[in-house]
Amino acid sequence: MLSHAGLDWLDRRRFLSTLSRTGGAMALAALLAEERARGEGMSASTRANPLAPRAPHFPARAKRVVHIFCVGAVSHLDTWDYKPRLESMNGKAMTGPAGKPIVTFQGENGALAKSPWTFRPRGQCGKYVSDLLPRLGDLVDDMCFIHSMTSKTNTHGPGEIFMSTGFTREGFPSMGAWVSYALGTENSNLPAFVAIPDPRGVPQQGPVNWSNGFLPAYSQGMPWSANRPIAHLERPPRVNREGDARSVELLRMLNEAHLEHHPEDSDLAGRIAAYELAGKMQVSAPEAADLASESPATRALYGVDDPNALKAGFARNCLLARRLLERGVRFVTLYNGAFAMGEGVQNWDGHQRIKADYERHGPVLDQPAAALLVDLKARGLLDDTLVIWTTEFGRMPTFQKGAKGRDHNPRGFTVWLAGGGVKRGTSVGATDELGYQAADRVVDVHDFHATILRILGLEHTRLTYRHNGVDRRLTDVHGHVINEVLA
Repeated sequence: MLSHAGLDWLDRRRFLSTLSRTGGAMALAALLAEERARGEGMSASTRANPLAPRAPHFPARAKRVVHIFCVGAVSHLDTWDYKPRLESMNGKAMTGPAGKPIVTFQGENGALAKSPWTFRPRGQCGKYVSDLLPRLGDLVDDMCFIHSMTSKTNTHGPGEIFMSTGFTREGFPSMGAWVSYALGTENSNLPAFVAIPDPRGVPQQGPVNWSNGFLPAYSQGMPWSANRPIAHLERPPRVNREGDARSVELLRMLNEAHLEHHPEDSDLAGRIAAYELAGKMQVSAPEAADLASESPATRALYGVDDPNALKAGFARNCLLARRLLERGVRFVTLYNGAFAMGEGVQNWDGHQRIKADYERHGPVLDQPAAALLVDLKARGLLDDTLVIWTTEFGRMPTFQKGAKGRDHNPRGFTVWLAGGGVKRGTSVGATDELGYQAADRVVDVHDFHATILRILGLEHTRLTYRHNGVDRRLTDVHGHVINEVLA
């Protein structure tokens, strides 16, 4: 070994050995840093409490989300997107390329058709909204409309899960699952992500819309309705509280011992967390769902006791959503409409008799959803709650040939946002003069998801999860933040 100025120099073998260890340590540090950037890497504390609150990538504008999803593809031309040109062209033919008739999802289209409802300017911003939704229309000063949304599909099932997951195929995590995985929850006694089905039933794709996909099991959504009690939540009659507590403690010790031997098994961690949450919810869930504790004024605001049973049912779900949000639930999806049998169409799929169908659906949505925004604002929750309203896609400016309704149209439609981080009383993008396709500031669902994550303090390109050798994310390989939306 050589020596110089009192320092020992390494021989070749020791040098290479040291270099290999140093290089390995550097590689490990880089991998760990990459995992942290992606939101991966489960610490011991995270394994013990996988839904503990976690910091976002940068300061968030909002910390919780309520997503109102109208099932069946609401017509933008009869609700939010005013087209004077469509009124003046009412009854005239609309032709496609080379003057040929336009053929869409259900076949050939008939003449252009103006909306059966009058549009009026609302709020201080003067935004035109249809008389179909007057109470929501009165709240336009709190909303930011995106009129140039587009979809990849004109079919309900794929359209639902595209809006919910960013993919038209099943098997991918929903938006709420990604947010729960990234941020955890502020209330360990309630789920991080709750899906509230419509009183009429579930959307066409059902639980796929609130699935965790390949994310850890603890991030999946929990279905919970104000109109149906949670099954099997009550303690069995022969089990007293003291005996139940001892059993739960023993089970916790066994679970933790088992988890120590399988520290990277996220499914195991998810099952343990789910069982523990079920025990906690025996106390917390009945209190959260106790709508009887609300004041008569609040119940009247939502329409909880309305004689219209569907409206009252949706009102109870909206009120439950507010109670969950104020108790720390991170993400709540409210479904309005369902693919179910019943008298008339049970969702917004207005192919044949749009006026008759929408006049049934409009009142069910309007007062309860508007009350949710008003109530959140009155309680100071709207400042840090993001409210989003979506549907699968839009509708044609024509009526279908031989019918009084509009066919599917993914080329251009409307969504809106309100609350924390949103530039209020504004509109982004536009469809053409007939409302047929997005013509200005065209955006897609990936852009929408990227914007929602940005408002929550998350960079969509950094929120990833490695699955089957691919770094998956909510926005796939697409998505740009819609900066015009941000306050």
